[in-house]
Amino acid sequence: MKIAVISDSHDNRSKFKQAAMLAKQLSAEAILHCGDIVAPSTLKEARETNLPIHAIYGNNTGDLTMMHRVANKPENHISFYGQDASIRLQDKNIFIVHYPHYAKAMAVTGDYDVVCYGHDHHYHEEQVDNIKGGKTLLLNPGSVAGLDGPASFMMLDLETLEISKQLLS
Repeated sequence: MKIAVISDSHDNRSKFKQAAMLAKQLSAEAILHCGDIVAPSTLKEARETNLPIHAIYGNNTGDLTMMHRVANKPENHISFYGQDASIRLQDKNIFIVHYPHYAKAMAVTGDYDVVCYGHDHHYHEEQVDNIKGGKTLLLNPGSVAGLDGPASFMMLDLETLEISKQLLS
């Protein structure tokens, strides 16, 4: 199963839509959004992909009441969790949070195969040693809006844990 990991769209609906459409073309079966969506209308941009979206708040929360209303419409395929999320996809435990320090701490627990975060707008991928003697994949897709660098997201193959960085024009 391939998934798209996206973060920090900051109301840039066109970039979010571009990323979602490219993810679909690259055979993504789900989108994880690591926060700072801001406006509920941004989430609607991915509707035509028919991909499930797993999203959290971030620190730029926007209108949370409306965000939940948009997420609760079945045609939008959105699961909106709040500050963080623990999900399971293709036998992988995945944790989604916005903040880097929180993400690193969760990766070190060894409870997750993959921990995804955003906030600082910088692309990052790392294998972190965890306290259970294994490795946890720690990922930041950068900002899909292109804040503080090029607009980016990542594709993750959950079977192989291979990552590919995607840049948007």
